[in-house]
Amino acid sequence: MTNEDHTEAGSPLLDEQLCFALYAAQRALTAAYRPLLDELGLTYPQYLVLLVLWERGETPIKDLATALHLDYGTLSPLLKRLETAGLVQRERAAHDERSVLVACTERGTALRRRAAGVLGALLAATELEMPEVTRLRAELWRLAERAEAAAERAR
Repeated sequence: MTNEDHTEAGSPLLDEQLCFALYAAQRALTAAYRPLLDELGLTYPQYLVLLVLWERGETPIKDLATALHLDYGTLSPLLKRLETAGLVQRERAAHDERSVLVACTERGTALRRRAAGVLGALLAATELEMPEVTRLRAELWRLAERAEAAAERAR
């Protein structure tokens, strides 16, 4: 069987798997972010949390989990580490004791200015141009929507 036969028949070859290409790209991109975020004292997941908070301001944990596609069990220890670092604060909502709100502290807000150059530095390091990033991002979001719909149908 030739490689073309594998592709048409649904190849069992690792390098021809879409999921593996995405996995490898995600790991490589996260590794490229690492030195940039190390300068800020952040991990990649912590950076993502702060991006949401910088964009939205004070946010219920439930909404933060939805925005980041994370479950509460994954998000909770992440928030605890950010709180210990003095970058965020959590408090119960006055209007609903069941809801916990997360907000940046003054220190967390100040970090935003230092983080402003991360995307530009990443683009320079990876030699990506903004039009390519825009196209890739749109395609990946389309893929995510289709995969989520397929997973929902399979349930």
